[in-house]
Amino acid sequence: MVDRIPGSVLFACTENALRSPMAEAMLKHLHGHQVYVDSVGVRAGDVDGFAIEVMADIGIEIGGHTPKSFADLEDTSFDIIISLSPEAQHGAVELTRHSAADLEYWRIFDPSMIEGSRETRLESYRQVRDELFARIRERFPVASVSDT
Repeated sequence: MVDRIPGSVLFACTENALRSPMAEAMLKHLHGHQVYVDSVGVRAGDVDGFAIEVMADIGIEIGGHTPKSFADLEDTSFDIIISLSPEAQHGAVELTRHSAADLEYWRIFDPSMIEGSRETRLESYRQVRDELFARIRERFPVASVSDT
């Protein structure tokens, strides 16, 4: 049996430039308009070019994403907030002090920390992309025809 998919999910990371926009786009890709999905960072950075590239490899576009911070959120009522970095976890705890949102912390490596050749760096981004996608598929499964 598939757990009920929440109505709204917020992904949070450090700069809303890499992990959280990837996760947002993946969940939207899997569930379309069934779930309201957004993402934020503790700070708003610039969308990471390597993240754009590895997402394009799997047919998901994030180049148009506009990074934003917790302070930029217009709506703060989410069913689930998933933090992808320790810094974001602190921001999520603050955001939910007066709300009933469920908090989850997924420790996801920051591939921007990897140094080396372009291919070495892209490989680390692909690993993070694949880990995120696997966790999202597991946490928010797409119902099969037999589940309905």
